[in-house]
Amino acid sequence: MFTGLIEEVGTVIHVRHVSQGVRLRVATKTSPLNLVLGDSIAVDGACLTVVEIDDMDFVTEVSPETIARTNQSFYEEGTRVNLERPLAVNARIGGHFVQGHVDAVIRQRSQDKEGDFVRTRFEMPVGLERYLVLKGSIAINGVSLTIADMDKGWFDVQLVPHTLEHTNLISERRAEAMNVEVDILGKYVARMLEADLEVSVMESIVAVGGDET
Repeated sequence: MFTGLIEEVGTVIHVRHVSQGVRLRVATKTSPLNLVLGDSIAVDGACLTVVEIDDMDFVTEVSPETIARTNQSFYEEGTRVNLERPLAVNARIGGHFVQGHVDAVIRQRSQDKEGDFVRTRFEMPVGLERYLVLKGSIAINGVSLTIADMDKGWFDVQLVPHTLEHTNLISERRAEAMNVEVDILGKYVARMLEADLEVSVMESIVAVGGDET
């Protein structure tokens, strides 16, 4: 479990294809975030396992499932990635609950400067529209953000100067693929409503059948 508050932007320094997966070596600016072997770490919002640690870098293994569902199939040497360690039990939650389970890959449509801030428009993730609400939370490349505006086919977020400086969300390549994870609370609410609806339908069918007999 993560919170969407990025601790550091690392750099992919080696990509090695193994069987159907990938081994990523990521360099950090400091001794790799006090990681130990077996730790989880969110790389652009995708939860991965640390399998090797050196002085200023670490290695993770990316499964075929993760490659298929995230932007990590596009990684190459020099790619900048957002890094966050898991939430500690006694830590404050500054963002929102982020599982590290990427739902889809999306792309930016536009970036518009508003003073020191940047309003960024993203394409709406197909099939996930019902989980997005105005002023609700969403994680993009692992960054906890607030939906500032939305309509059919798109949604906006506004990036503050700190986010612009300390994440990889602003890129000259606007078509660059980014990971998105919708709010898990929205998923639970939707599932409960679906379950209630199913029960109501079944009760109605039983009631109608009983009346007919």
